[in-house]
Amino acid sequence: MSESTHETAEYTMGYSQEFREMLSRRSAQSHARYLLPHLEARQRILDLGCGPGTISVGLAEAVEPGQLHGIDIEASQVELARAAAAVDGTHITISSGSGSVRQGDVVRYAAQVRDSAGALVEGAEVAWSVTPAGGGMFDAEGRFVPYAAGEVTIVARTAVTKDGSVRMATAGMPVTVRPRGIRGSLRLVGTGRVDARHTSDLWVHGHYAYTGTWGIREGEVGNRLYAWTLDGSGIPTLSDSITVDARTVNDVKIRADGRLGVLTHEGGDASDGGRNGVTFFDLADPAHPRVVSRFSTGLEPGVHNAWLEGDYAYLVVDGVGGGLRILDVSDPASPRLAASFYGGSSFLHDVYVRDGLAFLSHWDAGLIIVDVGNGMAGGSPANPVEVSRLSDLGGETHNVWYWPEAGYAFVGEEQFGHSMGPSGIMHVVDLSDITRPREVATYEVPGSTSHNYWLDEDAGTLYLAWYEQGVRMLDVTGELMGRLERQGREAAFIRYAGAGEDCMLDPAATCAWSPQLHGNGKLYASDLNRGLVVLEPGR
Repeated sequence: MSESTHETAEYTMGYSQEFREMLSRRSAQSHARYLLPHLEARQRILDLGCGPGTISVGLAEAVEPGQLHGIDIEASQVELARAAAAVDGTHITISSGSGSVRQGDVVRYAAQVRDSAGALVEGAEVAWSVTPAGGGMFDAEGRFVPYAAGEVTIVARTAVTKDGSVRMATAGMPVTVRPRGIRGSLRLVGTGRVDARHTSDLWVHGHYAYTGTWGIREGEVGNRLYAWTLDGSGIPTLSDSITVDARTVNDVKIRADGRLGVLTHEGGDASDGGRNGVTFFDLADPAHPRVVSRFSTGLEPGVHNAWLEGDYAYLVVDGVGGGLRILDVSDPASPRLAASFYGGSSFLHDVYVRDGLAFLSHWDAGLIIVDVGNGMAGGSPANPVEVSRLSDLGGETHNVWYWPEAGYAFVGEEQFGHSMGPSGIMHVVDLSDITRPREVATYEVPGSTSHNYWLDEDAGTLYLAWYEQGVRMLDVTGELMGRLERQGREAAFIRYAGAGEDCMLDPAATCAWSPQLHGNGKLYASDLNRGLVVLEPGR
């Protein structure tokens, strides 16, 4: 019997130059397209027989910021794969930033880009993002604000050009976002009912509150100012009123010393020639205000809002071209014009004065800041000088609150639309350099628009009157950035009456106009339909 011998040949493609070039031309798109739809971000891939890595790189990009590990029996192929993965040796790492952050807190991340020799690449551009999408917001400098609590991945990318093509070097970092943990409450504890007329603005000083009246309600025009006395629990009782020749008393302000007040006239009655203007009243007896004078020269179109600061009254004249009038009221019985200012292109809606600066809500012209005694631009009440403006706020700039300690202004956009249209927005403007204002954050409540605000600066709590959506209580502590309504910052809200689509047409609906926090711990809010509402905030 003879024995036969069988030899088994070993098959190999070899690594000829031609074969290596063929391998280098392969990509995930050309040779693994079938696999790509099954890959998701943050997956991990083991590539057995990775070869020179040209397919591996594409697979890795498909699962960023996940990981791909490549293995090959041939050492030379592994070296080629490493080079492809490093994009010609360039790589990026996240060099600083916390792995655990609180929802809504702004944190900073930094990245380093190094070349194949390990040298730092100066000036390399880094693009930042977060997965899942919507998990937060980055700016170009690597500042990040997380939105929802949970697990996210911070991703840093840098573009590297090799052989005429651009590839991305990527680094990822897992981050835990903790809940912000803000809790608050707003409770209705009292009301000063006004049913005969619509209620407009309010001002609370000491043990007294004052509310204006607006438009026409069941035949009664808004020609009154109501004075309220607050009892030991802060609940109001009507003590007196002033009747003036107007159809709307839109605004009322009390000077800081509590001795002088001003109310505005709009839609002046025909019997008075429609001269409108303002009325100043004495508060020697705060429960029973007494008219001192009326001033109307140059104010005939009507005055929408006012501010009292020292010996000057700052008045918003209705209509395009009206602008700001500044009156010297050192003698309230004989006011006289001190100066005028108009920002151009649109009508002025509101004025707020603080630290010698007048903050003008100039509707479609945006926010305009004017020196009226601060001195930074050489201005004074008799010579107002513009300091800066921010026009790109979406138009309809309605009101502003300036917080100098934090360097922010909270600016309201009154954009009517209700549930059938867009919402008004609260814009946060960074005024750390007051000559260069810039928007950094927003807050929005869908289905309605905001009106006026009041800030508790000690607590960092902003109270916002939001018409049909009631009164909102918003945490504005820390650095502000991005969409505040997505950051767990809303501590509470209250719709203390009925719900409605347009509260100006529905007398049963909540219609919050203006809030004001008092030293007695109560939050007073004027409501168009109900009068003076008393709320109790809790934290």
